[in-house]
Amino acid sequence: MSCLARLRLITNIYRMISIALISVSVTTFVSSCATTREYNPTTSPNELKADVLAKGPIKNVVIANVNIGSPSRNYVERSEAMIDGRVAAYLKSNGYNVLPQREFAQRWENAKLIYGDPVDPTTGRVNTKTFIQMIQAVRDEMLERTQVDAIMFTDLIEHDVVVGGGMNHVARFHGVTRKPPLKGAGDGVSADFDWGAAVAAISIQISIYDKDLDQLFVGIGGIDLSDAIDTRTGSGWTRRKDVLENESFIDEGIQLALHPLIKMANWPGTPPK
Repeated sequence: MSCLARLRLITNIYRMISIALISVSVTTFVSSCATTREYNPTTSPNELKADVLAKGPIKNVVIANVNIGSPSRNYVERSEAMIDGRVAAYLKSNGYNVLPQREFAQRWENAKLIYGDPVDPTTGRVNTKTFIQMIQAVRDEMLERTQVDAIMFTDLIEHDVVVGGGMNHVARFHGVTRKPPLKGAGDGVSADFDWGAAVAAISIQISIYDKDLDQLFVGIGGIDLSDAIDTRTGSGWTRRKDVLENESFIDEGIQLALHPLIKMANWPGTPPK
């Protein structure tokens, strides 16, 4: 199979994995209430390709400034550079050499002049053929000019979760447990509040391709809820203005998304005995 055909196949699998993992985060909450604090059944198992890793060590990594999937929404996109910086810091602290992101970004912009923008600005849909051509062009030039071993994509994805009823009103998704924040100057939550309504949350999905564009790794970690309870009405949800500002939540999501490529201490995906 050619590199182009292989990456197209991998991209489709990536999207299917994303949908499946998001589904797990919604449907497993009810059963997770009775588990221990350390174990979170929504934790993604992630996938590290041992056969790809066996081809040679991955030392020099560049973090792409674009998503491998559809672009993030505006209020999420504004945090991408900051989160990429924290991903880079985590990689460096674990022995990786992270190339400057401009090495990828400048070549990506040059590729746009040749192939056009792969993202439809109206719909946000990605032209897969154009995207693959551009990735190959960027990869080829980087191999000539740098010592790059792998290209990393750090997609921030928004998806629906549920917040449980009962005594503990928390959402569990992609390995994290988050308590919904309150927004507004009201008195709190009304007695008839619908805890079963879908709530928006954000996770980070990390995928890594080696210099042959073989997929080395794909993983996902939860970050935070992007909705808050609107205390002005006490009966609904509203978009938060401080979304993706909690650094400890971001770092937890990054660690979850990169396990077991970088082993996370106290990884919450181990079931209790």
